[in-house]
Amino acid sequence: MSKKYAVNKTIAQINEKIRAKKAVVVNAREMTNLVRSKGKVKAASNVDVVTTGTFSPMCSSGAFFNIGQQPPLIKTHKLWLNGVSCYAGLAAVDAFIGATEPAEDDPLNKVYPGKFKYGGGHVIEDLVRGKSVRLKAIAYGTDCYPRTSLEKDITLAEMRNAWLFNPRNAYQNYNCAVNLTNKIKYTYMGPLRANMGNINFATSGELSPFFNDPFFLTIGLGTKIFLAGGIGYVLGSGTQHNPFPPRNERGIPKLPSGTIMVKGDLKQMDPRYLRGISFAGYGCSIAIGIGIPIPVLNEEMAWFTGVSDSDIDLPVIDYGHDYGAGKSKILKYLTYAELKSGEVELYDKKISTVPLTSYSLSLEIADKLKGWIEQGEFVLTESQEKIEST
Repeated sequence: MSKKYAVNKTIAQINEKIRAKKAVVVNAREMTNLVRSKGKVKAASNVDVVTTGTFSPMCSSGAFFNIGQQPPLIKTHKLWLNGVSCYAGLAAVDAFIGATEPAEDDPLNKVYPGKFKYGGGHVIEDLVRGKSVRLKAIAYGTDCYPRTSLEKDITLAEMRNAWLFNPRNAYQNYNCAVNLTNKIKYTYMGPLRANMGNINFATSGELSPFFNDPFFLTIGLGTKIFLAGGIGYVLGSGTQHNPFPPRNERGIPKLPSGTIMVKGDLKQMDPRYLRGISFAGYGCSIAIGIGIPIPVLNEEMAWFTGVSDSDIDLPVIDYGHDYGAGKSKILKYLTYAELKSGEVELYDKKISTVPLTSYSLSLEIADKLKGWIEQGEFVLTESQEKIEST
């Protein structure tokens, strides 16, 4: 049974306004201020779309690509791009490169022995930047695919197809990482100094997509999004999606919870919003920019999109003793507002906070998506299948 609201809009009605360039669009930070000052009903009446953004490490990412054929034809058995092994167990010249796969002959290791690693995320960035990468492939040879080896330079433009395809992106909340041991720890949350020398965290707070739609009421299969500077789509829930987390009074999860699977055309993307990265002592990954539009269908959605940094609780986890042993326990909750201040207190000690998410780029993404919608260049899509959430 549908709920009765003082304000009711449909995505089709909002799209009519977008096409006419009459839609009222605000970014999530602006919406927070509007809901606080005007209330949720007036905000719902005045605003059609709220844009969100996040730019953060997203390790579960990669790209499917097709290198095309040249005589004599080949069915690749093993394939490398810039020394990074790709999975070639697909069709003849289809392959997948994972963002965290390190190069077998690591160029960064020659400059920073044992510190940083070049990997799949860097290859994907190099391709998006228009650089050529070294392709090497071997095959066992068949009657229809007689070639047994191929080596050449190739660019993204020369690939027949290339799709960013990310199994798990845009976590809905995540841990704050600290180290309680007396020795530095190298983690996927970055280096953690001994004796709580720093506390690292990753979210864009009130700009983050799933804090603005905590129950996935408008986001699902087929939702059109900003993905690394181009157009992308949500394919459904991502791996490790947790639909049943404990929540605070605003519905914000208090643990790592929702995730999405996304895809988009790599040839549309902008290297400003897609960067290969490497964590000292840990390994390689990629940072991805994602922006999701939230249609303000009623005052409930206005209320959710009015979330503020102080409403968001992040769990603090010891990555020194507990995390690797699989015995993580929550030491404390900190709000995003506290973490964003640059310093927090834990066990009577003041600790510097280190964001892994770029707030400025997250805001830039939300504003870029806002501009697309205001200009009528980006319309919203109806979700074709709901992402499970309590």
